[in-house]
Amino acid sequence: MSERALRLGVIVGSTREGRYGRTVADWFADLARQHPELDVDVIDLAESRLPPVHPAQDTPPLREFRDRLAAADVFAVITPEYNHGYPASLKFAIDSAYQEWHTKPVGFVCYGGISGGLRAVEQLRQVFAELHAVTVRDTVSFHGVHECFDETGIPKDNAVPAAAKVLLDQLVW
Repeated sequence: MSERALRLGVIVGSTREGRYGRTVADWFADLARQHPELDVDVIDLAESRLPPVHPAQDTPPLREFRDRLAAADVFAVITPEYNHGYPASLKFAIDSAYQEWHTKPVGFVCYGGISGGLRAVEQLRQVFAELHAVTVRDTVSFHGVHECFDETGIPKDNAVPAAAKVLLDQLVW
């Protein structure tokens, strides 16, 4: 075990009103906090105050966002699938940084309808490859997400925590 915990940036990719992403992210972050080698920072794009357009000059919220990315050693991206892709808010956030992504592992927790967000993840793998980040193979996917969690925000399928542990172990490795 390393001398210091790895900083895991859990990025909540949807900013849509009524989104399910925070339920998924809160569950995953709670599970990640139980991992002895991780220190968790939840980066919710709905709360990030990123500007609506890419500014010519840095803004304080943009610097704060980049600083949080730079401080992370590994990432878990929580993404829905909207219209066979990932949300524009996530692409904007990814493109708001560059060097901060380099050589860092990225894992995915995705959700959606029948495909469970997997089509969004396939596209995100290409984007992160261009940023010199390394995506891990193992993914946690919630198909028909609105039926996957109980009223307390815990997945109903008992196999899901084991899949999440595999993802977390890959990120730590």
